[in-house]
Amino acid sequence: MTTLFFDLDGTLIDPAEGIINCLHHAFDTLGIKDVPEDLHWCIGPPLHDSFAILVGPDRVDEALAAYRQRYGELGLYEHVVYEGIPDLLADLNRRGYQLCLATSKVKVFADRILTHFNLAQHFQYAFGSELDGSLSNKAELLAHGLAVTGVSAADAVMIGDRKFDMIGASANDIATIGVTWGYGSVEELEQAGAGRLVASVADLAGLFG
Repeated sequence: MTTLFFDLDGTLIDPAEGIINCLHHAFDTLGIKDVPEDLHWCIGPPLHDSFAILVGPDRVDEALAAYRQRYGELGLYEHVVYEGIPDLLADLNRRGYQLCLATSKVKVFADRILTHFNLAQHFQYAFGSELDGSLSNKAELLAHGLAVTGVSAADAVMIGDRKFDMIGASANDIATIGVTWGYGSVEELEQAGAGRLVASVADLAGLFG
């Protein structure tokens, strides 16, 4: 195994404050008052899909524009890097692994997050979706990542906290590790076929020690 694909939200960073604040900004902009109390389920799936449920298919583009307006100015900074992640990434680099980000988040935002939180130095590649919604599906994103890097699926593993990471990796015959400190439950990850589960950053580091 030579290449590790990492999810971003719920795996490397806790994005809850920024995402939820931007969701509320979008609702306010659209004049929507009937808002679900718990929006944490929106962390992980492609944002387009979540807004289709929340505001209806006809208003998705409007909601995305409002969300991204605040996210680009404030939301992407309202995140917290999980404890131990910078040291883990640095250690994996020293051990010779190639690290790739694989997130459904728009790539231009993901790049800025990695830079702002001083994580960009650890990644050889950063793969994310485009503003038009392309590559937001994890299976397509990982297929793209394999093609760009030239890495064989047999030499790669996907590390993430949601079923989308596990399903997308399995569609490309990539091994999977589910982390349980994010926003997917143990049950969700197991049902999605996670090859292995880890409960802490230290446990994850131990797999590659």
